[in-house]
Amino acid sequence: MNKTYRIGDLVVASYKTGKYIGEIAEQPSANKAAVKILAVVKHPAQGDLHRPMDPDVPFFHQRRALAYQEIALVPLETVKPYDGPVPDYKESLQKALAAEEEVLIRSVKWANRCLQELEALRKEYSL
Repeated sequence: MNKTYRIGDLVVASYKTGKYIGEIAEQPSANKAAVKILAVVKHPAQGDLHRPMDPDVPFFHQRRALAYQEIALVPLETVKPYDGPVPDYKESLQKALAAEEEVLIRSVKWANRCLQELEALRKEYSL
């Protein structure tokens, strides 16, 4: 069962692959809520969502975070109440971007380590 939200309520909402803190901007419909963006929790993912981790897709999507006070129509099931201080938008954007970069840097480190281990196995297998 969905919670009933009122204009001005603070919420955390997901939009596409990003996550944001915002406030309800108008009375929600049965399945959508208009949310005014106040801070970024998670920066949207880059690339083709249907072919994750594939850099060789025909169109590699660049996804920007929603802007400060931009109103996004989000699925109501992604909206949750938020109780706490609202971070500064630019600081939250910087933190979310850095976290997304760290995930990708760790993925690159992991892939490089896997390649090293496979090369060691290749030598062990005498291939």
